[in-house]
Parts: sequence; structure tokens; C-alpha cells
Amino acid sequence: MDPIKFEVIRNALLEATEEMAITLRRSAYSVNIKTRTDFSCAFFDRDLRTVAQATGQPVHLGSLAQFVPRAIRQFGPENLAVGDAILCNDPYLGGVHLNDITLISPVYLSSGELLGYVANLAHHVDVGGGAPGSIGAFREVFQEGIIVPPVKLVRAGKIVPDIFRLVLAQIRSKRETAGDFRAQIAANATGVRRLCALVERLGAGVVRQSIDELLSYTERRARAGLRTLPFGVFRAEGWVDNDGYSDQPVRLVVSVSVNDDGVLYDFTGSDPQRRAPVNSTYAMTFAACAYVLKCLIDPDVPVNDGFYRTVHMHAPAGTVVNCTPPAPVVGGWETQTRLTDVIFKALAQAIPERVPAGTKAMMAQVAFGGTDPHSGELYAYYEAIAGGYGARAGKDGPDAVQAHGQNTENAPIEQSENNYPFRIARYELIEDSDGAGKFRGGLGLRRDYCFPDHEVSFTILSDRDRWGPHGLFGGLPGLKASYILNPGRHARPLGSKTTVQLMAGDVVSFRSCGGGGYGDPHERDPQLVRRDVREGKVSAERAKAVYGVSIE
Repeated sequence: MDPIKFEVIRNALLEATEEMAITLRRSAYSVNIKTRTDFSCAFFDRDLRTVAQATGQPVHLGSLAQFVPRAIRQFGPENLAVGDAILCNDPYLGGVHLNDITLISPVYLSSGELLGYVANLAHHVDVGGGAPGSIGAFREVFQEGIIVPPVKLVRAGKIVPDIFRLVLAQIRSKRETAGDFRAQIAANATGVRRLCALVERLGAGVVRQSIDELLSYTERRARAGLRTLPFGVFRAEGWVDNDGYSDQPVRLVVSVSVNDDGVLYDFTGSDPQRRAPVNSTYAMTFAACAYVLKCLIDPDVPVNDGFYRTVHMHAPAGTVVNCTPPAPVVGGWETQTRLTDVIFKALAQAIPERVPAGTKAMMAQVAFGGTDPHSGELYAYYEAIAGGYGARAGKDGPDAVQAHGQNTENAPIEQSENNYPFRIARYELIEDSDGAGKFRGGLGLRRDYCFPDHEVSFTILSDRDRWGPHGLFGGLPGLKASYILNPGRHARPLGSKTTVQLMAGDVVSFRSCGGGGYGDPHERDPQLVRRDVREGKVSAERAKAVYGVSIE
């Protein structure tokens, strides 16, 4: 193809999904979607190949690619007409945890031809189940909320009222969730319009030819990126601290094989699935594999079916990396992001200059809810807390960020307090939480939730309260996380996977871990240590004890 026309069409396809994302964000009701951007948008051609995916949540890399084709095939593409949309969140159909609900719409041209499908996945603050926010230490998936097989939510551009009422009946935050569903519908409608406009301007044949060329082009670029990596087999293991019911750690094992055919991730040896919220679905685990490869090759390589052709995975069924029904999956993202850390650890000896030390590597989820004393309505709130990123060759780890594939944004205190009946009593970096090293890990984050005038059910679904993130090449681990009820004189430690009932006036302090260090701490530039002390990130006592630098 003409290279200029190809680039124009390639970017037009991507921008259609980006405009879907803008529509979803600006139309949503919940802070989790409109502010924290916990969603992703994508376009698939009529052969159900991923063509374009908006820049959003890398944890959804691969999960949409796994889920959408399976949902369409089960529902039957012949059952979808112009203006229709199907809803689905089934984790065992290629989905993830139940809060992440996907809406899929066909893209029909004015000629009646099917061009493909647009889809968006959004994390809803509540989908029912045993605790507000639909997260908790559940024993089976049925306790986690409503499970939606592919069902038609929109017919000929109109919401199907019976289906809508049925879904909302299971959910605590009905007004907010109804608004978020409508935002998802609007996002897909935007994608359909933009893609149809592109075809009207250039012709269906040209666009389809461009899609075929784009996927081939991407595969060529991805394989060229593979050749910049060392070929071989690299192994590592890691642990999730506990499963929420027992103190027994969850073992994760990976073997990474890099060769001309692509990258094969083999998770043989990982623990059997648990009756506890630490099980990752096939799609979750595949997303971790895709994310790591995307990090290590040219960042300009597009994300589509051509890229996924180089990602191969063996995850034995019935294990914590590919669970089977009715295993709970709500905390699967905790395991998934830890897998990312373990994969990078496996590659550290081969490509030390391109791999970070251990990071937060947990979703660090918080959810709570009750009856709003001002409106009398049930409410649910959800967010994931930032933490320290691992140090790298030549750079310190960033402080208080979302790690690896978790790309959600900060929920500002002002917006959260204005929309929900709680207060943030403290929000700050945690001094001395870094993993010391020639390059130090990023600092963890403290966020204290206060409920001055009502009772609340409060859930923590997190990890890292037993071991902090690992250091590399002489670097020290980051400070482990901690979770405390009523910090102060009557402080009580909480587990990393627990639901507690709070009385009016109670406070929960969530303190995430720091990132691991890289290199010997005594090789750190003393001026950098001095700067850290001046900025309140490292205490003078620790500067002397760990870095060997006296600060007057």
C-alpha cells in the first residue's frame, strides 16, 4: 500500500478507539471510570481479530482479545443487528473478575456489510455479591456478584428494559451504575460512527486491505523486536503472601522461552487453584504475558492481532494462573500483577539494564459502602491505591504510582469527598519505605479513610504485608505494606484480604509498600541521599545506617 495512506488509516482506526475512551470517560458517573480511567476500548474486524486498542489499562492487554471473540461466538454473530449491543462479564468465557463488564456492538456499514465489532470494558464499582464494591475474601465465584453471560442489553439503539432492570436489581449503587452503563453504550456508538465515516470516505475495500496490512506490519515489527532480546530459557518463582483464608503463600512459577517463534510463558509448577480470592483467569494471565513483551520491544509497535501472534502461553487448567469454575476470581488481578513481577525477575539476569526491581505488584484494592446518611441511598466506593515502583539501572523507582499493567489514575480527595460520605484524614508518601540501593525504590503511599457519621462495610483486597518487593543486584527490598484500623493508641492491624464492619468515627489506614532497590546502597551518590533527606523521603538516621551517609 501507499505508505502515507496506510499511516493515515492506521491512526484513524486507533483514534476511533481513543474517541470511544474519551466518550466513556466524559459520560461516566463513577469516580472509578470518569477520573481513575479504569476501562479500555478496542475494535475487532469481522474475523474477530484485534485491530486497534486505545491507550488505557495495560492489564486489559490480551483480556479483551481473549474475551470478545468468545462472547461473540457464543452469542452468535447472526443474532446481532444494527444498533444492538451485548453485555458480558463471565470470567470463564475468557473474562476477568466480575466487576469488569464488557459491552460489544457490531459495526454495520450503510451497505449492510459487517465491518467488525467495537467493545469497551469498564470496572463497575459494584456488581452485587457479599460485600459493597463486590470484592472480598470469597470462597466461590457465585459470592462475588452477578455473572452475566452474553445478553442483548441494547436492541436497535434502545436499552432492553427487562435486562437492564434485572442487572441493576443485583447492584447496590444503582444510579451510578446505570449511568456508567449508558456511558459504555455511548462509547460504542461513537466508535461505530467514526468507523463508518472512515469507510464512507475511503471505501470498505481499502479499509479492509489496510487492516490486513496493519496486522502483517505489526507482526513483522514485533518479530524484529524479538530479535533484540537474548534467546534462551529463563526461570523464576515468586509468592503471593497469603490467600485470604490461610497463611499459606501462593507459589507462582514461570519459565520464559524466547526464540524466533515468539515468547512462550510456561507457568507449570504454580500452585493449584484455591478456594480463596487469589485465582487468575486465563485472560488475566495472558494479559500479563502480553504486557511484559510489549515493555521489552519497540514501544511504537501497535497492539493488535499481529502483536498477539508472538505471545504464547501454557497455563495448566486448575491452577492459580488458569482457574476453573467455581473458583473465586475477584482477587485474580492481585495474582496477575505479581506474575508480571515474577516474569521480569526471570529476565533480570539476561537483560539487567531493561528490567526493574520488584514493584508494588498488587492491585491494592479498597472498597466500602453503606447507607449515605445525607441521601438515604445505598452507596459503594472502590479504588486501587498506588505504591512504590522498583528501581532500574540508572534511575530511581517513581514514588506512589500504579505499577506494571495497572494504569489507573489518582482519585483526588476533593472529588471523592464531594461525591461520597467519607473523609480522607491523611494522604502522604511514607518516609523510609524505599528499598535502598544505588538507585532506590519508589516510596509507598498512606491513605487514611474516616467515616464520621455512619456505619460502613470496609474491604481490603491487597497483599505485600509479609514481604516487601525484592531488590536486584544488591538492592534491598522495599518496606512491606500494612493495614491498620484506628491508627494511634487503639491501633489494630488488619489482614491484606479482609472485610470489617466499621462504626461511626472509625479510621482505616492503608499503607502500601515501597519499591525494591537496584544495586549496592553504599554506591549511591551521597548528593542524592542528601536530596532525599531534605525532601523528607529518607530519614537522616536511615541515611547513615543504610546508605552510609551522615547528614548534618
